[in-house]
Amino acid sequence: MEEIQSQSDNYRSSSSSASSPASRVPSSNFFYLRKPGSLRQPISFEDSPEWEDTDADVRVEEGGDSINAATTPVSPSLSKLNSGSLPSPPMPEAAAVTRKTAGASVVWKDLAVTIKGKRKYSDKVVKSSNGYALPGTMTVIMGPAKSGKSTLLRAIAGRLHPSAKMYGEVFINGAKTRLLYGSYGFVDRETTLIGSLTVREYLYYSALLQLPGFFCQKKSVVEEAIQAMSLGDYANKLIGGHCYMKGLARGERRRVSIARELVMRPRILFIDEPLYHLDSVSALLMMVTLKKLASTGCTLIFTIYQSSTEVFGLFDRICLLSNGNTLFFGETLACLQHFSNAGFPCPIMQSPSDHFLRAINTDFDRIIAMCKNWQDDNGDFSSVNMDTAVAIRTLEATYKSSADAAAVETMMLRLTEKEGPLLKSKGKASNATRIAVLTWRSLLIMSREWKYYWLRLILYMILTLCIGTVFSGLGHSLSSVVKRVAAIFVFVSFTSLLSIAGVPALLKEVKIYASEESNQHSGALVFLFGQLLSSIPFLFLISISSSLIFYFLIGLRDGFSLLMYFVLNFFMCLFVNEGLLLAVTYLWQNIFWSILTLVTIHVVMMLSAGYLRIRNELPRPMWKYPLSYIAFHTYSIQGLLENEYLGTNFAVGQVRTISGFQALHSAYDISQSSNSKWENLLVLFLMAIGYRILVFVLLHFHVRKNVSLHRIWQCRKSTT
Repeated sequence: MEEIQSQSDNYRSSSSSASSPASRVPSSNFFYLRKPGSLRQPISFEDSPEWEDTDADVRVEEGGDSINAATTPVSPSLSKLNSGSLPSPPMPEAAAVTRKTAGASVVWKDLAVTIKGKRKYSDKVVKSSNGYALPGTMTVIMGPAKSGKSTLLRAIAGRLHPSAKMYGEVFINGAKTRLLYGSYGFVDRETTLIGSLTVREYLYYSALLQLPGFFCQKKSVVEEAIQAMSLGDYANKLIGGHCYMKGLARGERRRVSIARELVMRPRILFIDEPLYHLDSVSALLMMVTLKKLASTGCTLIFTIYQSSTEVFGLFDRICLLSNGNTLFFGETLACLQHFSNAGFPCPIMQSPSDHFLRAINTDFDRIIAMCKNWQDDNGDFSSVNMDTAVAIRTLEATYKSSADAAAVETMMLRLTEKEGPLLKSKGKASNATRIAVLTWRSLLIMSREWKYYWLRLILYMILTLCIGTVFSGLGHSLSSVVKRVAAIFVFVSFTSLLSIAGVPALLKEVKIYASEESNQHSGALVFLFGQLLSSIPFLFLISISSSLIFYFLIGLRDGFSLLMYFVLNFFMCLFVNEGLLLAVTYLWQNIFWSILTLVTIHVVMMLSAGYLRIRNELPRPMWKYPLSYIAFHTYSIQGLLENEYLGTNFAVGQVRTISGFQALHSAYDISQSSNSKWENLLVLFLMAIGYRILVFVLLHFHVRKNVSLHRIWQCRKSTT
């Protein structure tokens, strides 16, 4: 205790500009939602909701500078949202917005989370955290990097990673139950958006994926989400985000990701770092918008690393973490009082959040060690001499023995002693509707973004033109057989290899799927069918344009049926290759390793395709069995050669003739059966289906694994 007291005295002496708690009431530019007189008071029990109809009718008046909430028996906290003597910032939207939302209370008790290490669950990320969140309020989880903020948020929302274990209890409206689909929304720190869609289009397609009912009924929901996040001026602008498509700024993009969850009209909204990578102006606009959203009755819980003074004043409650320990939970003004009581008053000219993080961030110890060894022009920095570990222990011990901690325990007991209305799951759109929506959305994206298929179409045509001109003028003599085989081999192999250019586009589709699947907006089967149906028109366009150029430049046999088989064979080749690309891209989910793996696979398939060495002469243990049977190049080339040479004859001398099969047999192995080329086409089709079944198994196994672990966790939580 002597060490703690000495450290506290040193820090108090170093903060010469610090004032007494009574004088720490901020100036008029600090927006508070509680009366300044409440600074010395513990958390009030008036915020405890009564379990009745908790709908709130809230109107943001045009030109107004405050949030006016008219409640019909609601939680009393809603009637006190703007009880402070200082005005709130003006609303970013001038239009009137009316909406009723029934919020829900959230309580977490003795919540602890451990992350699986190399041998066992030993790394405790969150340690016995207690807290609650009420309807119509914003509860922020604050702390330095790696303090357990995101883990605690995910634990409350039931979104922990499978490698994590959770202990403790979470109550929703006083009942131990998990959050159901549609009753809550979760916004990750980084959400993958679709840059080629406008804000309104993106939200409309999200509404079609999430909500049941008719299309026309969802337009009003989308418009409400746009107005709620102050996106009216950007509704018809492209989201962008690419080097060739600038689009919206980071602040607007972040609000779009939140608006996507508002389409479901959730009663609880979890946001991981809403101010991530935002400047001070965008951060203030974001928090004012979220404050307006909370005033409608929604329960907001989010994490934050650091904030300005204005942003800090908008919070209702703060859960302060450091190394997984809860150093404080309570109202924002009470947190300033808590630090002052512990011996760490906040200087007048310093932001409260900066002061909190300065006191509890262990990384500052390294800065202190550096500052002791040199002086700045303005003086000696060695006065920054507080030991962070001692500060953390002091703050934790002070909080555990404070009236605020006792008030939190009493409030939690009051919120959990009586069960309120259970949150109901909202209906989902049917799989048929989702497939149709994803197909149409993918078609729209592919038609707008050149890197999906338009760039590949141009590259295919250029490559086919090069191959055709190199092998042009071969004629139909016996001596041209070997050269035609080489031309077809180069055409199939090089065009298949060129399709690797589509990896970035497929990787983005996988990320979009992962983002939507995490919130149950999509599924493995829906994603595969949508991607499959939307890619068919573009693959057919590539196959027919490339086939026509190659077919006529090489001078293959005349005949419409022969040409159509060539187009269909090449289309199936691209179809198989697209499934292979999707499988490898999903496995790695990294551009570099996906491209490296695909190049290796294609080179191995080219070596075993039967051109460089006839298939029957390949070494059997590896190259013939199984590689030559796995390579789709083999069946595509064999079918194209059978289409060209079966049924033809070549003259040898004046009298003798040989069939096309005999002329080709020494250069490439084909079958004499007239149905052989259709059998090869069938094999290509089955391989295309097989690759997509593989992707479905990977997607389904990943989802089932997460769901199973989530159910196990729920069972353990209910038994404890």
